[in-house]
Amino acid sequence: MGAGKSTVGRILAERLQVAFIDSDGEIERRTGADIPWIFEIEGEDGFRKREGEVIADLVTRVPLVLATGGGAVMREQNRALLRSHGYVVYLNASLREQTRRTGKDRNRPLLAGKNRSQVLGQLMEIRDPLYREVADLVLPTDNKSASVLADTIISELA
Repeated sequence: MGAGKSTVGRILAERLQVAFIDSDGEIERRTGADIPWIFEIEGEDGFRKREGEVIADLVTRVPLVLATGGGAVMREQNRALLRSHGYVVYLNASLREQTRRTGKDRNRPLLAGKNRSQVLGQLMEIRDPLYREVADLVLPTDNKSASVLADTIISELA
């Protein structure tokens, strides 16, 4: 959360002249409901099921830049799909930076009403090894603009 997936993804897609899709946005588009509402009604398991279905569909669309939600790596099926269908970039933001970037965002159900830094730290501890398992490129994002990050990814792809 707060690593810049959507922002960097949009810039990258524009520069590569391909489509960009954010899986969370696609879930909202398909269901007609926002992510917090899905979490509230279906819980995280219900959301993750929907997320897996959307990812399975989207990875077959090429060329495409896909930004997944931060928890997509929690399911082995998603990790396998991402590994086998594309070049995966892990935008790695420090805990301090994630806390700063998500500070005013009220659209993050896992952080709602909780100590953001503590929750983000716990999520990072669990998710970081999974991100690294699936990533072709690990790219630290602190103190780097989205534009610079997109340029770095393009250089790595070349």
